[in-house]
Amino acid sequence: MRHALITAGAKGLGRKVTELLLDKGYSVTVNYRSDEQAVRSLAEKYRGAADRLQFVQGDVTDKNDLAALVDAAMERFGRIDCLINNAGPYIFERKKLADYTEDEWYEMIEGNLSSVFHLVRRTIPIMRKQRFGRIITYGFQGAADAPGWVHRSAFGAAKVGLVSLTKTIALEEAEYGITANMVCPGNIVGAMKEAGIADARVRRDAETPVGRPGTGEDIARVIAFLCEDDSDFITGAVIDVTGGANVIYRHLFR
Repeated sequence: MRHALITAGAKGLGRKVTELLLDKGYSVTVNYRSDEQAVRSLAEKYRGAADRLQFVQGDVTDKNDLAALVDAAMERFGRIDCLINNAGPYIFERKKLADYTEDEWYEMIEGNLSSVFHLVRRTIPIMRKQRFGRIITYGFQGAADAPGWVHRSAFGAAKVGLVSLTKTIALEEAEYGITANMVCPGNIVGAMKEAGIADARVRRDAETPVGRPGTGEDIARVIAFLCEDDSDFITGAVIDVTGGANVIYRHLFR
């Protein structure tokens, strides 16, 4: 049985990944920070799979919490096949780099970049012994080209750094059967993060060329595919899942 460790996997985009992997027969360790209600909801929905599911509380900006998360996954399931770095803080207020506080800057870097370093450093030795591993990171549209993103400087800098980190891991660990890929969600907001594709097809989205809003299921399907055994030829890839929408430039002149 393959085991996946997912950060922030109890709600939002992460929840849909957790659900799809459970449906596919994986065991899953779900990290969450504070939302106990989301944990209870997910645990209730999958009470029939309680032997394949555990929840571990922790903050991805705290390296000690991340170490405890990996230890808990290994103690319960004895392996980590897929590391899905779904968690990452985000500042919704739109402001320029010069207006960021130091705390805001470091939260973006620690939560979106350093957290992946701490988790990968602990899980790669496990995956090497298994001769198998799937590492998934999250970016944003066009991150592989290091574009400027007005009012999102700290988040953008962390994610662009993560592109290089992801591609480097892909090269360094290929000989061990480990792949590393980045998935870049489009403008998936609100309830659509936990919605399915069928739900989205009855709604219109004039800003998305495909004509419907994106959903958590869109992201989960890509991640599940990348985690498959036979997806071993895909590594170092940065995959945009945006419905063709231009996410980062829509507020450029506003």
